[in-house]
Amino acid sequence: MGRRKKEPAGAHRERITAAAEKLFSCKGITATSMDEIAREAGYSKATLYVYFQNKEEIVGILTLESMKKLHGYFTAALQSGGSIREKYDAVCQALLRYSEEFPFYFQTVLGGINIDMEHSKCPKEDRETFRIGEEINLLLLQFFKEGVERNVFRSDLSPLPTLFSFWGALSGVIQLAANKETYILQELKQTRKEFITAGFDMLYRSIAKEENT
Repeated sequence: MGRRKKEPAGAHRERITAAAEKLFSCKGITATSMDEIAREAGYSKATLYVYFQNKEEIVGILTLESMKKLHGYFTAALQSGGSIREKYDAVCQALLRYSEEFPFYFQTVLGGINIDMEHSKCPKEDRETFRIGEEINLLLLQFFKEGVERNVFRSDLSPLPTLFSFWGALSGVIQLAANKETYILQELKQTRKEFITAGFDMLYRSIAKEENT
């Protein structure tokens, strides 16, 4: 333990958040206690509170880190060049990759991140998560506008409502494929990958001009 005490605070925080992430993924946030996080990380509960105020702070940090990764995936997808359809496919695959790498945080991030930015007690991690989420929304809004300007997407689409419908539809296809994989294979005769690909294509056809489908 003497060696650990000499480590920088950041190393301790990383060890604790890694342990918490493992437990959250297996048991969920509500069912995971600070005692369990301490044991998994190899610390006493008292030491845990030296580095984190509570479980919510740990959740906020983990959500922020996963949101940063999602932002990076989308940025890379939209900067990959190519046609609007190729960019669309890249965005879909970026979200799918994120859902597979961070299945627990996929639901957390795409759920309700409703932050009162005027509230002085709002944790800095939550504020940063909100800010990055807004940057992601802007990236996708710009993509939809580019699609309209290049005469690929329907011009009657309202960008912001389309964006939120896009989020809901994409995440819904991914979640349904994960939750109903056996049923989809038995009844639809499709693999999970085939079902997701068909869903992504159907969504594209709903926003593209007829001649571009």
